[in-house]
Amino acid sequence: MKATHQPPTLAPVTPADLLRMAALYLRRHGWHQGTYYATTNILTPPACAAGAIAIAAAGHRVEHFSQLAPDVQGDYLAALGVFVDYLDTAEPLFLIDEDGYLIDEHTSPYSWNDDPGRTAEQVITALETAADEWDCLHTTGGENR
Repeated sequence: MKATHQPPTLAPVTPADLLRMAALYLRRHGWHQGTYYATTNILTPPACAAGAIAIAAAGHRVEHFSQLAPDVQGDYLAALGVFVDYLDTAEPLFLIDEDGYLIDEHTSPYSWNDDPGRTAEQVITALETAADEWDCLHTTGGENR
């Protein structure tokens, strides 16, 4: 390659890409509730939905999204936002305090993931469906709008 040759740039990773990668991660490595990752010494531990999205964005385990590089953090937050938007529409779970006031107007992906009745398949399906919906709204013929 000559010094003046510009290598081709890669297509940007979309929120849908990260959500699908997170779903695939959960299928391969397992799902977890309560924390981002199950307590284990393996590099690819079972993860919650948010933990799987973080691994998809970073390519490795991170304990909190604040540990992500700024550009990766933006990708993570965008994908998590798409997931929250999907949950708000498809499976709203709003937290109400003891006085009947709404605590949060959006469904928490953490609370939703940690619901005792939740299953791994429900989480994986929700990630994939959120990705499909994002694609329907933001792509035409496989190309970003």
